[in-house]
Amino acid sequence: MTDLPPNDLRQMTALGRAIEDESFAVVDREAWPHDFDGARWEVVRRVIHATADFEYKHLVQFSPDALDQGVAALKKGGAPVIADVKMITVGLNAARLASFGATAHTFIDDEDVIHAARAEGTTRAVMAMREAHRRGLLDGAIVAIGNAPTALLEVLRLHRETGVRPALVLGMPVGFVNAAESKEALLASALPSIVTRGRKGGSTVTVAALHAVLHVAAGDLR
Repeated sequence: MTDLPPNDLRQMTALGRAIEDESFAVVDREAWPHDFDGARWEVVRRVIHATADFEYKHLVQFSPDALDQGVAALKKGGAPVIADVKMITVGLNAARLASFGATAHTFIDDEDVIHAARAEGTTRAVMAMREAHRRGLLDGAIVAIGNAPTALLEVLRLHRETGVRPALVLGMPVGFVNAAESKEALLASALPSIVTRGRKGGSTVTVAALHAVLHVAAGDLR
């Protein structure tokens, strides 16, 4: 884990920083009042900031100690981030991840994953989570799911049947088929989780939430 000040990882100009600060100030003003503490509000406000959608104030839900578990895994060093799609890994701040010794992985485009999904008549997202498990990456990982409810349901199945336990699951798939249901199943499980209840979510939301967890771990709260 490198010893870089958090601001060294922002790669922002002074004007860009000022615009971002004002944007967050608008979110804070217009979203008040709310019941989130400082660290949890960092997650919710970043989701709102990324989407301009204040409904997320009512949709984001944390299981007990979820944020603490995710932060602890990052501070311990080396926690992998397992994403359901490349859109999430591309959106992450590589320098911020590297400062915690973390790396991001997605297997949905791997040829063997595609072949196995076709052979078994399932989705690539399901087989990608199985591949992450086969490689020993799920246990203690931060799992970031923004698109595929089947990926989230597979993580839950693996947890039930094998005992694998991610440090934190960001369950934020968007959609109409099993999106809301998969999130409710996650909340009902014993896994530490942050979800966006209902149909809303997506890669942008998941990346924003994960960046917030990284900022909390770095102690970089505004």
